[in-house]
Amino acid sequence: MTSRTGAGPRPAGRGSAGTALGVLLLVVVLALGGWFGLDTITADPSSPTSPRAPSSAARASTDPETALLWVAVSELPAEARRTLTLIDSGGPFPYSRDGATFGNFERLLPTRPGGFYHEYTVPTPGTASRGARRIVTGEQERLFFYTADHYASFKRIKR
Repeated sequence: MTSRTGAGPRPAGRGSAGTALGVLLLVVVLALGGWFGLDTITADPSSPTSPRAPSSAARASTDPETALLWVAVSELPAEARRTLTLIDSGGPFPYSRDGATFGNFERLLPTRPGGFYHEYTVPTPGTASRGARRIVTGEQERLFFYTADHYASFKRIKR
């Protein structure tokens, strides 16, 4: 029977000099990347949670109140423009859920009291269901938001 007295190779990943060197190398690479402006690791630089500051062009197209990107009515799909017209005229709406309270459970829109936001379907051509596109309103403050991905992200509609 042999006993270990510190001689021989150490198990990998247990405080070895190689691990420390690897961590140090990673820190240096990340620091140099930030120094030279190579910090493009973020998935969405326009995201309000992104550590990268948005460019001046992005700031100009971002709503300062919500930090969401603006979208002009003219840039919306034709179906979204028709839905806005229906909202402005008070209906009639083609879907039974149109006008239902939107809970903002994703917390991507400004925090408001319950019942403040309402959702409206934006039809998606070629789908048998309501699809993923919606307009969410906070009509007391004339807030309008568009989502093309069923509330995963929003843009503020510039009217």
